[in-house]
Amino acid sequence: MRRKERPIIGVTMGDPAGIGPEISLKALMNSRIYELCRPVIIGDYKLLEDLGAKLKIKASLKRISSPEEARGKSGIIDLIDLDNIDRSKFRLGVASAEGGRASAEYIRKAVDLALQGKIDAIATCPINKQAIRLAGIPFIGHTEMLGALCGVKDPLMMFWVKGVKIFFLTRHVPLAEAVRAVKKERIVKAVTRISSELQRLGIDRPLIAIAALNPHAGDGGLIGDEEEREIIPAVKELQRMGVNAVGPIPADSVFHKALEGGYDAVLSLYHDQGHIAAKTADFYGTVSVTLGLPFIRTSVDHGTAYDIAGKGIANSKSLEEAIKLAAHLSKIYRYESVRE
Repeated sequence: MRRKERPIIGVTMGDPAGIGPEISLKALMNSRIYELCRPVIIGDYKLLEDLGAKLKIKASLKRISSPEEARGKSGIIDLIDLDNIDRSKFRLGVASAEGGRASAEYIRKAVDLALQGKIDAIATCPINKQAIRLAGIPFIGHTEMLGALCGVKDPLMMFWVKGVKIFFLTRHVPLAEAVRAVKKERIVKAVTRISSELQRLGIDRPLIAIAALNPHAGDGGLIGDEEEREIIPAVKELQRMGVNAVGPIPADSVFHKALEGGYDAVLSLYHDQGHIAAKTADFYGTVSVTLGLPFIRTSVDHGTAYDIAGKGIANSKSLEEAIKLAAHLSKIYRYESVRE
């Protein structure tokens, strides 16, 4: 559902044993967010109420039964209360089945609301892979869970940092496996999808740079042959297809060039290649975005930080940026034909 007024953004509380509850409260104390959207936390009222009192966060929690009831008024935090936490079965800072189950239920509820058109986008707080596994939930993370709930086989993950868009050829796999995955066909498929998704974000002919795998982009085969054997043929094939792709560009310069406006997006070949670049550029300002779903989903780019949970020192900037970006993208994303 498109709204001419401020969009409604569902904010999932994340793992209750982590910093998700704290940053949810802190983020929604930022009055700027309410100028852009009407945020609604999907979580547990009692836990948030107790945490707010402990941390002296002066916000008024308000239970609502449906997102349409959200007033979007600074100082009042609208909340859909799932009342789904047994305090005897978890404690702050520890992965547990209780925390994994609760965090998955927040996601399911948010997806249901988004598919019904009752919220315009979702911004998620962190979940924990170990807790999810302890709860018997068969997904490694948010992206896989969202895809399954929406019937989308392979959602596309993107980092947004200072306007730069970073995509990933591989994510949570060992580095040796990621290197073996650098294949022409995989690159062509990924960049074709990236180009299509960027067009849905309003970039008509996006320029996509493909990062090199080896130092100096392989130096013509002197330092590894993946560039010559797989990446350059992939770029040539993409260009023949009419996709505006360039590369391989040495990884020690491609992200800097993108930050200067040289490219619309960068394809990182493995997890840390893109993560290090993004987090160095702006650790707290980096936002993870899931594309290819029937709605926009953004997320913080950090984990549950069990070691500081409940201590009042968690930084909420990443969640604030995620909520603001969700509001922005929900207005410009072209939703037609997102299901494959």
